[in-house]
Amino acid sequence: QQLAEKARDRKLAVDGMSGGSMSLSNLGGIGGTYFTPIVNWPEVGILGASRASTQPVFMEGAFRPRVLLPLSLSYDHRVIDGADAVRFLRWIVAALEQPTLISPQG
Repeated sequence: QQLAEKARDRKLAVDGMSGGSMSLSNLGGIGGTYFTPIVNWPEVGILGASRASTQPVFMEGAFRPRVLLPLSLSYDHRVIDGADAVRFLRWIVAALEQPTLISPQG
């Protein structure tokens, strides 16, 4: 609880973050879609990736083919605020959509 409060107040030191981690689970290789990954204690989150597929998406007045990658983020609410988790997931999506935006050269 104390570490979560310090993190929210942006007063968490580097040594207080040691041991924390997150996992990535990929079921896309075997055809999985939309699953709920379970957080592995003592980690605080896990990002699940499913199989990407091309789907029609309505954009700018017309249906256009888009590659969609279903992502599932599970996290421990005792440590991670839901709004921060959504912002993190949006950052992941932006990085996948336009990787040059986060590259050192971009």
